[in-house]
Amino acid sequence: MAADAALLARVQPDRAVWRWYAWDQPTVSFGRHEAVRDRFSAASLSRAGLEAVRRPTGGRALLHAETLTYSVVLPLPASVSWREAYTAVNGVLAEALRAVGLPVTLAPPRTERITDGAVCFDAPDEGELLLGGRKLVGSAVWRQGAGYLQHGSLLLRDRQELLASATDLPLPPAPAAASLSDVLPARELPITIDRLKAAMVDRLARWVLWPGHATERDLDHAQVSVLEPDAELRAAMDRQALHFGSGEWLWRR
Repeated sequence: MAADAALLARVQPDRAVWRWYAWDQPTVSFGRHEAVRDRFSAASLSRAGLEAVRRPTGGRALLHAETLTYSVVLPLPASVSWREAYTAVNGVLAEALRAVGLPVTLAPPRTERITDGAVCFDAPDEGELLLGGRKLVGSAVWRQGAGYLQHGSLLLRDRQELLASATDLPLPPAPAAASLSDVLPARELPITIDRLKAAMVDRLARWVLWPGHATERDLDHAQVSVLEPDAELRAAMDRQALHFGSGEWLWRR
């Protein structure tokens, strides 16, 4: 979370940053403005053996256990809505997943209101990625000044039911989500993840976020490279880590 927030704070007009990462231990992430103090507590999380963090993005509670998480930081002109950026990011991820043989679709607009106490994978929001009609990737966003941050988690195995053991109040039963283990043998998971990352590099090299963002000539010179954190970025990450590691931020609502 600290790295994503630091990248957002120093977003650059000509650069988008896409990150993949996993989690050292099962961790619940809460949405930026999500009210959780009536459902979760330090004691309930400890009993379940889970860590917790609050994201800089919105959305609802999500368990990161056997998941692959992505984040995208990109410049967002005032003339472009966050929904356009969201659609573009989900579109390029969907292309990459289809390229490795996963026939994902985009969720249609919701017709019913999300209930209080719901968690991220209980139902898909508009534009999220589905596999076989079930939610495969949960995503959340935050717009800050001239920058845009989007988080998402791809389920390798559906472990979201563990959230029920980490609450002080009962959670409504959630339908099963989709996961890569549903459609892939365990031995193929690492191979597919490597292929997915390679497919992402290919698509990012010719990524047009929205009409007018890039010309064909620009795309001829597009570059995809590994970002090595410099001293300034590392210092910014350290400062953000103090913020995201504080109980005041975690239990703000």
